[in-house]
Amino acid sequence: MRRILTAALLSTGLFHATAAMADCPTGAYRPASGNDAVVVYSIDSLPPPAQRYLFLDGRRGSTVEDDGPVRCTADGLSVRGADGRSTLWPRMALRETATTFGSLGSRLAGNLIEPEDGAADMPLVVMVHGSERYSSTHSSYAYMMAAQGTRTFAYDKRGTGESEGEYTQNFELLAEDAAAALDHARAMAAGRFGRAGYFGGSQGGWVAPLAATHSDADFVAIGFGLVVSPIDEDREQMISEARAAGYDARTMAQIDRLSQATARLLDSHFSDGFEALEALRRELADAPWAATIEGEHSGAMLRTSDADLRRLGRARFDNLELIWDYDAQAVLERLDAPLLWVLAEQDREAPIEKTRGALQALAAAGKPVDVYLFPDTDHGMFEFRTLPDGERQGTRITDGYLRLLGDWIKGDASGRYGRGTRLFGDGR
Repeated sequence: MRRILTAALLSTGLFHATAAMADCPTGAYRPASGNDAVVVYSIDSLPPPAQRYLFLDGRRGSTVEDDGPVRCTADGLSVRGADGRSTLWPRMALRETATTFGSLGSRLAGNLIEPEDGAADMPLVVMVHGSERYSSTHSSYAYMMAAQGTRTFAYDKRGTGESEGEYTQNFELLAEDAAAALDHARAMAAGRFGRAGYFGGSQGGWVAPLAATHSDADFVAIGFGLVVSPIDEDREQMISEARAAGYDARTMAQIDRLSQATARLLDSHFSDGFEALEALRRELADAPWAATIEGEHSGAMLRTSDADLRRLGRARFDNLELIWDYDAQAVLERLDAPLLWVLAEQDREAPIEKTRGALQALAAAGKPVDVYLFPDTDHGMFEFRTLPDGERQGTRITDGYLRLLGDWIKGDASGRYGRGTRLFGDGR
């Protein structure tokens, strides 16, 4: 899960800034009445003004986009409603406490975000990373969870932001870090929280459940994650691409063989399997799909020469300590804490078919699993439009998803959440 869906909000026309416009203070804003919220946050990788907004209903954009609904003022955030009228939304009173904590020899940076009027039994949630490499201590999700009534602990994973250590995608190591983060957050918020657990998105779906088995977590919430191995993820992506292109059963069988050949190389850390992949490369030289299929890694490995794979393959494809055959289902079978899993129906990066089946099997075995499905959504719970070349352009986070996360973490997910459907579970 190392590629990120390209959002439409980064396209031309969003950043027509004027020098006179000031930045909004980072944080959450709420209207005088009602339960709505909008978060304003910054992204270091964007040109100034690099501030963006995220509404509770999933609308996103820049604070200075042409004719946008959000404007910074000296008194708060001016928000234009569907009726065209603007109202002032004051900044929510949040207490933020920067901190560091130790994990396996490294100091990691964190930030505890708490509503100042929060009840003593408010839940505590630790935000577990996806595959991103940027700082997460002031992320939009962290503020949005706090705006919905949780104490939220966000931290920079090792090798990112202000945290020490080397960047890695080793799930065991990242799970130890997440467990240390929960221990530290519990100590910081002692006496001010009820249940405590994790939210993980994307790659966090592998890390957070494992961390929960190490830390006696009270809950785990996952968005657009997988209950398969990274090897299976790559294969499922290729199958999904081939189906979308209309290829036949013979192609699917060839893709299976390619997956087996690349898995042999990856599982052996490029010590075994070169000859088998080279033989398959020659056999598939004229296959029409071989020039275009991607997956996570197999397409690129197929189109890399044997000589280059032997010389550079491990440095290019196996440099992040991934556990290629990671048994995600076995971890969930050991997990006793309530589990929420939210699926994006048309997820190209994390195809859901096998994950949905694995979750259904867990529920049938009596595990406390709630599973929701949102239609017409891709990875990240993004709604999208399809461009003429078949690429998808993300438009917004689907309505209901963020509210579902907040309500479920608080122990009371009920009613409708946008167009989402509860497949099984009772919302608690």
